Amino acid sequence: MVAFTAVIVVLLLAGDPGWTPILDSANLAFHEAGHMVYGVFGETAALYGGLLGQLTFPLVVIVVFFIRREAHGVAVGVIWAAQNLFSIGRYMADARAQELPLVGGGEHDFEYIFTRWGVLHRDLEIAGTTRMIGWIIIGAALGWFAWRYRQSTLRATVQP
Repeated sequence: MVAFTAVIVVLLLAGDPGWTPILDSANLAFHEAGHMVYGVFGETAALYGGLLGQLTFPLVVIVVFFIRREAHGVAVGVIWAAQNLFSIGRYMADARAQELPLVGGGEHDFEYIFTRWGVLHRDLEIAGTTRMIGWIIIGAALGWFAWRYRQSTLRATVQP
């Protein structure tokens, strides 16, 4: 499982910043589903539902593996959630330019959200911060997983 986690990180590092095909294709589907799922709570929830949907599924993975006490699954779930911040940052950075193709056309979520918040002019800055938070979380998840792995190997060598 350590190798699997390492492969995911290598894919993140080697890919186009803000787009990792194997993960982001699924993340896009979860984003679009989130608009519909959270949309049952109203128009505002539908708007934020894309972002929430994109993060809900990795958080469910984290909770399930945490309950099962499977550290590798938790680490992969945290890395997946953090990786979502790269594509979210890419979408945020496009709020003014609106060059990314939108699924189904319609409004650009972050153009609307940032205009509503009065921060549209800071879209690139917010996007950069979002991506930086993603890298920090990935680093923390890998550090935690490495520490857990080291602890388990130490325990295994001490036991008769």
